Amino acid sequence: MIGQWVVSYLEQKRTRVVARAVRGRLLDVGCGPNLLVKLVGQGVGVDVYPWEGIDTVIDDAARLPFDDSSFDTVTFVACLNHIPNREAALREAVRVVTRDGQVLLTMIGPTVSRVWHRLMLRYDRDQTERGMKDGEVWGLTEQEMSRMAAAAGLRVRKVVPFEFGLNRLYVLERN
Repeated sequence: MIGQWVVSYLEQKRTRVVARAVRGRLLDVGCGPNLLVKLVGQGVGVDVYPWEGIDTVIDDAARLPFDDSSFDTVTFVACLNHIPNREAALREAVRVVTRDGQVLLTMIGPTVSRVWHRLMLRYDRDQTERGMKDGEVWGLTEQEMSRMAAAAGLRVRKVVPFEFGLNRLYVLERN
């Protein structure tokens, strides 16, 4: 019971941190049960897994079914490490975000991720329902995040640690 409460609390905390940074029309990539779009009140949630509450199921985060410059904010909340073609997905986010828009990401490091998933495996819906697939990794370092952002045409404007410094919100903008 306490494990499920901890997972739920941290998921809600992460969603609130990101929601405070969202501006304008939102696209939440890897939305899971679409909590962020529901909290923000406007936007679209997409995922490759058919979670309950999702707006659109997609085949690939690097091929989004939206026009260029359709969104003011594109988010990847705790999911970029689950996208095998991460750099292509970030380039696609650049395509669909407005020129003065932003891309928001949350990510934990690989060590924290391994420990967390080992402790909370049976309570984490992402792992119990969907599991880890080929190309997924346990987390990404700040250096990996910065390198991928730059390769996609983004620059890191701000990094905000939260959840006792174990998690980070990356605020990215187009170069």
